[in-house]
Amino acid sequence: MTDTENTKTAEHSPADEGIGNAIKALIEDGQTLLEAEVAYRKAQAAYGLGEAKVIGLLLLLGLAFGFFTLLALVVGLLLAVATVVGVWGALAIVGGALALLSIVCLWLAASRIGRAKSVLGKSSTGSGS
Repeated sequence: MTDTENTKTAEHSPADEGIGNAIKALIEDGQTLLEAEVAYRKAQAAYGLGEAKVIGLLLLLGLAFGFFTLLALVVGLLLAVATVVGVWGALAIVGGALALLSIVCLWLAASRIGRAKSVLGKSSTGSGS
């Protein structure tokens, strides 16, 4: 026999190993794939949680800065109107305007809640009829 014939006979093909070994290798590959997928999902969840914390903090800061901006605008508006109608008149005008805006916003929100309830109520009861 030559050297090339010896190396060909020394190599084993997957068919020579038997179906039991092939199934064992397949199960091991499946376990490896499952472990990798679980590790990937854990890393993905950790990243998402970290980003959610930062996003929440940025939203909170944005809302706080927005509130203080509106507060500064109200104080400035009070000072500007006070020079024309006096302090109590400015307070009445600016306070009344803010109260009116609050009422309008709350009324619009309540009407949207009612509309959403009726639409969602129709879809759940409409499917059974």
